[in-house]
Amino acid sequence: MARKSPLDDPVNAAHAWARYRRIMKLLLAVTALVVALAMGLLFASNGMISVHFYIAVALGISLTMLLGGGLMGLAFLSNGTGHDESVDNRMPGRDELWSPPED
Repeated sequence: MARKSPLDDPVNAAHAWARYRRIMKLLLAVTALVVALAMGLLFASNGMISVHFYIAVALGISLTMLLGGGLMGLAFLSNGTGHDESVDNRMPGRDELWSPPED
């Protein structure tokens, strides 16, 4: 049977999700800075190519950073709160998987 998760406690869950939102806000600020820096470097080295190129690069950088950071943040949230320890991760025994045929 699975044990109770620390995230089932509303106070603990509120603290953990507030921390996650704070980290995501910081990640959003860093992403905006990286996108602005990339746009500046691209314009300085290539000039004005096409607006579609700049839009594609900005979307590619921002979506990659936000998706990767969000998923990593969720993994850290799960591990840091003790939620991972509440999961029953035992493998079934050999007799539970392969029972001999009954004669």
